[in-house]
Amino acid sequence: MKEEIKKQAVKTAKLSVYSNTFLTSGKLIVGIAIGSVSVISEAVHSLIDLIASFIALFAVKKSSQPDDNDHPYGHGKFENISGTIEALLIFAAAVYIIYEAVARLINPQEIVMPVIGVLVMFISSAVNFFISNRLFAVAKKAESVALEADGWHLRTDVYTSLGVMAALLIIIVVKFFYPEANIYWLDSAAALIVAAMILKAAYSLTVKSARDLFDICLPDEEVAAVENIIRTDKNITGYHDLKTRKAGNRRFVEFHILVAPEMTVLQSHEITRKLDSAIASKLENTLVTVHVEPCDNTCTPKCRTGCINKYYKLENKDKMKDIEKSIKKR
Repeated sequence: MKEEIKKQAVKTAKLSVYSNTFLTSGKLIVGIAIGSVSVISEAVHSLIDLIASFIALFAVKKSSQPDDNDHPYGHGKFENISGTIEALLIFAAAVYIIYEAVARLINPQEIVMPVIGVLVMFISSAVNFFISNRLFAVAKKAESVALEADGWHLRTDVYTSLGVMAALLIIIVVKFFYPEANIYWLDSAAALIVAAMILKAAYSLTVKSARDLFDICLPDEEVAAVENIIRTDKNITGYHDLKTRKAGNRRFVEFHILVAPEMTVLQSHEITRKLDSAIASKLENTLVTVHVEPCDNTCTPKCRTGCINKYYKLENKDKMKDIEKSIKKR
């Protein structure tokens, strides 16, 4: 991660902490004052967002540290762990909201001064929309899973706050025309809808943030880009054992290449250097590991899948068509 982007990431993570501290306090005070379970549920949601923001701030700082003896592959997975923890926190918030909403649904309570609740929800939506946009923008530049997860936390808060605001507005309008109407159950219903939206966001975040912890390969288009770069070097007769993965914002690519047996160490080193440079230029922040092997034209099944030897292709046209079709499908 470039130094300027690192600073932007940390600064944005701090901004999220400040905004969530302000919103959590405001929602909690107003929710208790007017007796609205949906506003209180939003306060809990913002509290979880605040905890997540602290985790994201820690992860961004930690993941940007350079490699060391204990972490030779960097600290990128701190971001993936952060994103997973944030997702689990969202699950916890949803469970709490459901518990409180069901309790109030069974025993509805009058909401005092719902107009204040509407005002707080509007402010919350506006602030979180601005902060989440900022988080998404910086997360894209820094390829930060932690900042992206934090952004989705706040974007979910935007939608749920608008939902609570709508419920309170309906209560205000109905009570104005029908003072005796008992529709305070709508407050609890809105809280349950909030919980459902939070659960959906939590599931998506868990899948996205946890996948790289299991060393899932890079997206198909990135793998294809690596293969195209390998195939453009005329000195390479084939390749195999292409493996890719990602940790935080850092990519790892490793593969074997086949070259002429008489090639010198210096020549083969130059080939690997060019491959490293080309792949790193195409896919930023990538560590490339290349193993060089001599091509003796034995053409084992493993070698054939990545064969780019023109002589073998000429002698085995039909076989190569099938092989290239299978490569394109990957």
